[in-house]
Formats: sequence, C-alpha cells, structure tokens
Amino acid sequence: MKKILIRLAINAVALYAAVAIMDGRGITPQNENWLSFIWLALIFGLVNAVLRPLLVVMSCPLIILTLGLGTLLINTLMFYLAGWLGTQFQVGFTVDGFWPAFWGAFIVSVVSFILTIFFKDELDNKRRKK
Repeated sequence: MKKILIRLAINAVALYAAVAIMDGRGITPQNENWLSFIWLALIFGLVNAVLRPLLVVMSCPLIILTLGLGTLLINTLMFYLAGWLGTQFQVGFTVDGFWPAFWGAFIVSVVSFILTIFFKDELDNKRRKK
C-alpha cells in the first residue's frame, strides 16, 4: 500500500510540474489545487496501467523500426488522454496540440524518473526485508 501511495505522489508531482511549466504554452489547467492533481495522478496511473501495455504491444513494429522513439508517441497519447479524461471529472487540463502534449509527457517522464531515483529505497523495500 505504501508503494502505491508513493507512486501516486510521484505522478501527482510530475503532472503538477508539467502543467506548471507548460501553463500558457499549450496546456491550460482547470484548477490548480493539490487534490485535483492527486485525482489526476490516479487517472493517469489507471490510463497507463490499462491502455499503455496494449498500445506498446500493438505498436511493437513501430517501436522497433524507430529504435524506441515510438514510445514517446505513446507517452504523448497517454498524457493527452489523461488530461482529457481529467477534464471530464473537472480535475484535468486541456492540451492545445501535439507538441504541448509531447513536451508535457516528456516533463512528466523526467520528473518521475528523478523522483523514483530519490524514493528507490522505499519502492524496493522487499529486497531490504530479505
């Protein structure tokens, strides 16, 4: 349970960073309180857990052909879809095109990667208990 909450917090902070950096550059948040970003992180996590594996399997030839750069397109689509689903629940953000979604997904990936490095011990607590 602790691992899920840490993952949720990392996603919330990463989404907040992306929306804050890209605000006025193609991404417009509906509201900027932390509770809405936690709900948005939950939506983002569900979208990534359900749809991302299907898209990766279906676009495997494209990913191989582009030497992995196809995953950036999948990340862009997941970011755009999470924002759109969030707006349906009044917690998301609107994206004005492909490039703002691309840069937003890139920022989310970088921030998530950095925060995961900092919280690696908490996320890998199974190895420590053995």
